[in-house]
Amino acid sequence: MKKTRKAKTLWKTRPVELTRVRFRGGFWEKRLRVNRTVTIPIAYEQCRSTGRIDAFRLKWKKGDPDPPHIFWDSDVAKWIEAAAYSLATRRDPALEKKVDHAIDLIARAQRKDGYLNIHFTVVEPKKRWTNLRDWHELYCAGHLIEAAVAYHAATGKSRLLDVLCRYADYIGGVFGRGRGQKRGYPGHEEIELALIRLYRATAERRYLDLAKYFIDERGRTPHYFDIEAAARGEDPAVTKRKVLDYFQAHLPVREQTTAEGHAVRWGYLFAGAADVAAETGDRALLAACRKVWRNVVERRMYIHGGIGSTRQGERFTLDHDLPNEEAYAETCAAIALIFFAHRMLQIDPDRTYADTMERALYNNVLSGVSLDGKRFFYDNYLASQPGVHRYTKQKGPVRKEWFGCACCPPNLARLLASLGRYAYSTSRRAVYVHLFVSGEARLDVGGRAVTLVQETEYPWDGQVRIALRLDAPAEFALALRVPGWCRGADITVNGRHERTDLRKGYAILRRRWQSGDRIEMEIPMPVETVRAHPAVRHDCGRVALQRGPVVYCLEEKDNGKNLNDILLPEHPDFEVSTCASGVLRGMPVIATRATRRDPSEWKGRLYRLDETPRVECAVTAIPYFAWANRDEGEMLVWIRQSE
Repeated sequence: MKKTRKAKTLWKTRPVELTRVRFRGGFWEKRLRVNRTVTIPIAYEQCRSTGRIDAFRLKWKKGDPDPPHIFWDSDVAKWIEAAAYSLATRRDPALEKKVDHAIDLIARAQRKDGYLNIHFTVVEPKKRWTNLRDWHELYCAGHLIEAAVAYHAATGKSRLLDVLCRYADYIGGVFGRGRGQKRGYPGHEEIELALIRLYRATAERRYLDLAKYFIDERGRTPHYFDIEAAARGEDPAVTKRKVLDYFQAHLPVREQTTAEGHAVRWGYLFAGAADVAAETGDRALLAACRKVWRNVVERRMYIHGGIGSTRQGERFTLDHDLPNEEAYAETCAAIALIFFAHRMLQIDPDRTYADTMERALYNNVLSGVSLDGKRFFYDNYLASQPGVHRYTKQKGPVRKEWFGCACCPPNLARLLASLGRYAYSTSRRAVYVHLFVSGEARLDVGGRAVTLVQETEYPWDGQVRIALRLDAPAEFALALRVPGWCRGADITVNGRHERTDLRKGYAILRRRWQSGDRIEMEIPMPVETVRAHPAVRHDCGRVALQRGPVVYCLEEKDNGKNLNDILLPEHPDFEVSTCASGVLRGMPVIATRATRRDPSEWKGRLYRLDETPRVECAVTAIPYFAWANRDEGEMLVWIRQSE
């Protein structure tokens, strides 16, 4: 029998393991400490107090209040994953005990055949796998798998991993192209990327094959969602009314060229597709990933890294349709975009992926949690008025303590807790620095141990200092990202300028490195006025302020009401100063002069024919992610500018 050659993977680099990265000082140490000491405990308490954890006891009976929801499993799983990443970098016996207790309940809840889902065990047991389109069985399975892999890596404990391997094996028996199997795939993607993580953790090829099956089967005709609708006795036209592109099931994945449908699902799908493409050497699938990536970053992404333009379906709409006050830009969608970007970055170390990852991280994602770590945004507008929001029906702009659909808070907690994985990558002969973060990374480069120490106040300051520690001299390339928003960085090695090759936005330093070598990188950070494409009708005649990777906004607290009437001059002068007190302490704020009209001139009129004189006013802009941490009021990112 002819042996099948194992496909060569497309990975060019691999992320550095979380346990090998430590944050010390700088911007991120405080943010991650708040995540560890405040946000992760809040996620646990909310999962406990709302009954999500105890629901795994399977005590709910018909007629009882609060039936376990179809996505409760995923909320608990994301908390466990966040806790696992926290434990991987810092021991916490009390936290580990809480996780072990939850894992014990999860293990006991598993059915004899391997099935594991609260809702479809106690609430609707006869409806297992009958509505993949709308229900979340495979989505929940994916999050449980990710939690199991993360907890095993952090603690070495295998109980949850064993449970989820058994569940994944059961799922592999239910779905596929064999006799008696369902030709289905999830309505809410997530399991695809989770199965790849399980494959890497166990080296069991069947998990990669199952992930590939879910990617390959999606969008094929006859559409499985029509088939299952008919089996439920429903008119398959219901699926048509819900629109297949909402589920990214309108075309096979390899034929998709635009980002469609629910933004979070899209991000998870293509993160998984990038994984499958790289692991199997599937260049056609990778080409599809690149096409939809370009569609998003060139036509469908907000300046703060948000995706998903409308609350109606939490989805993409049309090219260049990026409304501000009605923006959706769900926190989870920005996280999903980061997942996709990070995978594409390992396949092709190109700064377009790292720049987008950074943009979403410092703006949309961080906006999703208050500075004290206690309150959350689900969606992240680019303009907001006080009062009752027309879509959320809640008083805004106010972050909430939790949500009934609580996907965003634990998702945000797990991303921040795992941030070390996103900062660096290595290949056999190179080290890539993607994010500028103060701390230490212990790397393996071609079998040689290299410790890289960063010192920086980035994103507030563009000076980055890197020191290398090696047991013996070693030759490799050090690749430093020069951000796309940067007009030119200055790089020295041991105080001397060295020639660098700029490859796909990375400055490549090749030499035989010695312990004690020091690299300094100076990234200029002037205030920039950013303009949107002319087809973005909502932003015509407006600019956004950006300094470094951070997008800024105006708040009523600093600028009074009617922010849309503020008009910047054609060539504004900006002054940057550091806030000395309050919740914004230590953050650079931007001051400039502008003009606005005096509402008192209108004397009760709604319209008038004559021009109202404009008066000069002071304008203060703060980092966008820090808005809604003070008084309630208006907020605006895109500011009118005179031409």
